[in-house]
Amino acid sequence: MPIIPSIPIVPSSQERFGTLAYDVMHHVFAIHDEYGRFCDELIYKRELARRMAGLELEVRIDVIHDSFTKTYFADAIADRTGLFEFKAAETIHPRHIAQATHYLLLLGLHHGKVINMRTESVEHQFVNIQSKLSDLRNPEINDTLCMSNSPGARELRDLFLGLISDWGSGLDITLYEEAITYLLGGDSVVFNKIPINGTGGELAHQHMRLAHPNSVFKITAFTPGSPSQSNFRVHAQKLLNHTPLQFIQWINVQQKEITFTTIQRE
Repeated sequence: MPIIPSIPIVPSSQERFGTLAYDVMHHVFAIHDEYGRFCDELIYKRELARRMAGLELEVRIDVIHDSFTKTYFADAIADRTGLFEFKAAETIHPRHIAQATHYLLLLGLHHGKVINMRTESVEHQFVNIQSKLSDLRNPEINDTLCMSNSPGARELRDLFLGLISDWGSGLDITLYEEAITYLLGGDSVVFNKIPINGTGGELAHQHMRLAHPNSVFKITAFTPGSPSQSNFRVHAQKLLNHTPLQFIQWINVQQKEITFTTIQRE
């Protein structure tokens, strides 16, 4: 199995999760009232586990592909069916929702909640998804803008589609990026300092991940056709033009579509 939680997981209905979340939040509000808002996340989680039976903390999730392994720890699982992610931040940020979504996909759950204890009143937000990773292993492939004969393009494409076949799409892009880096030889081979050239010559070196000595690779998760996707291409082209490299091999991954694009130095 490519994804292995350390405990058995039992998906629940939205109604069941709603009841569970109500019980969790009853204790969370009481803990916040007693301890205030300036404790670390771990303090709140441990106190909650002491007050609530069936709450398991730091649940390990191993994600495996060939000899690559990445380990995550989900903050809290209640009754082996509900995910609760705790934060001590200024506010709940979209990256917190994205992280919870990532864990839900890995665990095969559909319902979770992000709880922020740092605010004056407890901030909390439901995270619900419909997708399962088993349904995300055969997305549409768009490679019309990929120069398959350019350095690194074919190998990168094959490696990435191997990950999707094993895990599915829609996970945190840093997971894919770390796996590709490992499969291409590791940081010492892939992560390189590339000179950036200005009007009067070399300005400095910038770290980039290389699919080939002449090609950098980048993985994104933009909505297809969005302004952010178009903007990325424009600025990636500008960066490439100031390096000695010739290509950027760009992968944009969404749950239902993966796009492979080659950007060539002008």
